[in-house]
Amino acid sequence: MGGMNRKPLMVGNWKMHGAHLEAIQRVQKLSYLLDPGDYDRVDVAVAPPFTSLRSVQTVIEMDRLPILIAAQNMHWEEAGAYTGEISAPMLAKLSVSYVIAGHSERRRLFGEDDRTVNRKVKAALSAGLTPIAAVGETIEQREAGEAARVLRGQISGALARIPTEDIPRLVVAYEPVWAIGTGRHADPSDAQETASALRESIRKRHGNAADRVRILYGGSINPGNAAALMAKRDIDGGLVGGASLDPHTFASCVRYWK
Repeated sequence: MGGMNRKPLMVGNWKMHGAHLEAIQRVQKLSYLLDPGDYDRVDVAVAPPFTSLRSVQTVIEMDRLPILIAAQNMHWEEAGAYTGEISAPMLAKLSVSYVIAGHSERRRLFGEDDRTVNRKVKAALSAGLTPIAAVGETIEQREAGEAARVLRGQISGALARIPTEDIPRLVVAYEPVWAIGTGRHADPSDAQETASALRESIRKRHGNAADRVRILYGGSINPGNAAALMAKRDIDGGLVGGASLDPHTFASCVRYWK
């Protein structure tokens, strides 16, 4: 469950699923399934689509739920002529705590690169949000023995020119691209080895600040593999995709993370 007193973090990424009324029901059901002890052990966050953020914020505040809000994406500028985009200050006004930067689907489908991710990480930090910088290799890169090099490049690119004092505020999500939405997942020992390598990569530039960075695993997490992943020293939680759409399944994943 991680070391250095890093509190585990479980983030449910709802992706492009459900309108705001479904989001309200989903977060309410999740709250019924979790108890105070769960929140004491684990930070629990949900990442609804943009159109549901305000509704989810209202439910959480009215019912005083200890569930945190994450956004799935954002633009790096504070404001401007960027039709269709959402800025970090807008998200901050909706009580958003976390924002995902560089999810593999954004990289693959929308052309985001390490420089874009870096700009988003910096913008999130400046607005008081915690960025979840996502990295991960494809099956082709893995089979070619390129995974370690690719991941080092992604993490150094995402964190370029971030001051060491800001590093502990970061979350890193390791998502093997070949495992997302496929039902396949990294062997827990492989996931630990990769998480450890990512932490060491951060340590080379930022020293002991690396020990305070939470590293999440993302890639077909479910109640069947959550416990084994949770036991690994450098894995501090999960970025849960499809399994988070069912409150019962997501709550089970949270419960396994002790």
